[in-house]
Amino acid sequence: MSSPADLRYAESHEWHRVEDNIVTMGLTQFAVDELTDVTFVELPEVGSDVEPGASLGEVESVKTTSEIYIAVAGRVTEVNQAAMDDPSLLNSDPFGNGWLVKVEATDLAPLDGLMDAATYDSKYSCAG
Repeated sequence: MSSPADLRYAESHEWHRVEDNIVTMGLTQFAVDELTDVTFVELPEVGSDVEPGASLGEVESVKTTSEIYIAVAGRVTEVNQAAMDDPSLLNSDPFGNGWLVKVEATDLAPLDGLMDAATYDSKYSCAG
């Protein structure tokens, strides 16, 4: 399965979807496949300010703990409580119900430096 074409992808395996100045962020299929079964998700509080490249939480799996990073600066407007309550959503639907946070971005320019789906898939062999 190819990664969705309407997203931008970070080297650290987060996807970013832009709608106006709201950036929704989650983990890629490649990331959750590498993590295996996600067992815990820690996300920031609504209203928290975030900076590009800064950690905004972590995911734990049966295999490891990984930091979550966001590519833009802004304020967290929503967190996915459903994913915190049921971390398996990241495994079952990483590009849909497994999203993690929504941020009102103050600058979308950092997204220009992220990969498109074709580049991400070719680099991480996600397609197939």
